[in-house]
Amino acid sequence: MKENKLNILWTNDNPITAEHMVMMYSKNAMLQRWWKDITVIIWGATAKLIAEDSNIQKLIKDAQKAGVEFVACLACASNLGTVDKLTDLGIDLKYMGVDLTNIIKEQQHLITI
Repeated sequence: MKENKLNILWTNDNPITAEHMVMMYSKNAMLQRWWKDITVIIWGATAKLIAEDSNIQKLIKDAQKAGVEFVACLACASNLGTVDKLTDLGIDLKYMGVDLTNIIKEQQHLITI
């Protein structure tokens, strides 16, 4: 049921935005059942922020416990040297170009940060 699924494309490496928008909204939206499924797509500079910021790592684990799914662009993670750290956090790594294109073409709910 795609009408009750939210995708968040997270490309911003600002830790304040990460904490006070991406993590806060996704976790609370799952806990309050505003959406049935939420997937956060980690792309670009965000992969480096996550690998280097222990607070963001903790917030990701909290969001995962609430049911938020995290997936990261494998090409970005490889280029930025963050594959191992993202994998250790339980984040699924894959090439995201086709998936993102399908999300857009299918007019799924998408927030870009």
